[in-house]
Amino acid sequence: MLLDHTRLADLSFEIGTIRPPSEGGSYSLLIRVTRNCPWNQCTFCYGRPYNHEKFEMRSLEEMKADIDNAGAIYDEIKKVSWELGYGGDINNKVGESLIKGIPGLSSSHSFINVFNWLYSGASTAFLQDADSLITPTSRLVEIIRYLKERFPSLNRVTSYARAKTIFKKKDEELKQLYEAGLSRLHIGLETGDDELLKKVKKGVTAEEHIQAGIKVKKAGMELSEYIMPGLGGRAMLEQHAKNTARVLSEINPDFIRSRPFTPLPGTPLFDEYRNGELELLSPHECLKEMKIFIEGLDVTSRVCFDHFRNPAYRTESGNLYHLFKQDYDGYKFPEEKGVVLNLIEEGLTVDEGRYLQQEDYIRLGSL
Repeated sequence: MLLDHTRLADLSFEIGTIRPPSEGGSYSLLIRVTRNCPWNQCTFCYGRPYNHEKFEMRSLEEMKADIDNAGAIYDEIKKVSWELGYGGDINNKVGESLIKGIPGLSSSHSFINVFNWLYSGASTAFLQDADSLITPTSRLVEIIRYLKERFPSLNRVTSYARAKTIFKKKDEELKQLYEAGLSRLHIGLETGDDELLKKVKKGVTAEEHIQAGIKVKKAGMELSEYIMPGLGGRAMLEQHAKNTARVLSEINPDFIRSRPFTPLPGTPLFDEYRNGELELLSPHECLKEMKIFIEGLDVTSRVCFDHFRNPAYRTESGNLYHLFKQDYDGYKFPEEKGVVLNLIEEGLTVDEGRYLQQEDYIRLGSL
């Protein structure tokens, strides 16, 4: 019966390399608007996730063709569900039948993405890669509308964006994007300290970060800001923590997500670390920096630790225990600010030797 659907193995659309965990975890449909990063100079990243490949904007025709192919995959999967007697419901039985019945389908990233997206409710989409907002506003508005028209079940469309790009956008452009359906932006703040921003070649100032964040909120979109504990090493621990808290308090984003710094091979900061020019924080020093940061936060945000590099240690039984919960909604501030501070104090009583060390994360080699 599945012979009628063998074209599923040939249908494909372009998918980029990364997305926020909160989008991957919700199985968002991935639509690649740009390729790679337009900046590629941050010394902690240096284009590593994109293999240092050149930045490219994709044409409207390319993006629409990808949406059409995703739609064709969607339609075929739905048809199989009806044929198997599941009335359009997408479940494991449908997936098993498709994988077993169509050679090569198990290696199709496009099929896997659409199936997982359907399985999880087909409600979210993420626009890749590092800075979709650099796309001319009129083109991006058209692609969002096209996406929403093809998939009416979407209730959230999100994207990464550079603060510098947002800073340069007019308020009315951001409003147009929101009205078209762009509902959440993910921005890498990393630090609110101007000296450190310059040192890591972020290409943006703290004030530009503040203005960009305020513009996103004013347009009506949700805002998720990412911070990088430990980025300044021992030398800049206090100023990094205090100024990052200050900037985020002025922005008051919907989400603040912690992504502790690890120097990774292929980046300038890794070379500084290997040469002894950058002293990394010990587990307790990282917690002390987090404490300064949390104490300085005056926000109504959700503070999240939804990444494996946040503090984790081995219990006496040998199990790995994450100090903070790792769900995507985190802790609601200011109501749960005390909870987070108490967890930090608890973490400081744990022997440093039981924590996962930076060398462990470097070996894992993942952003």
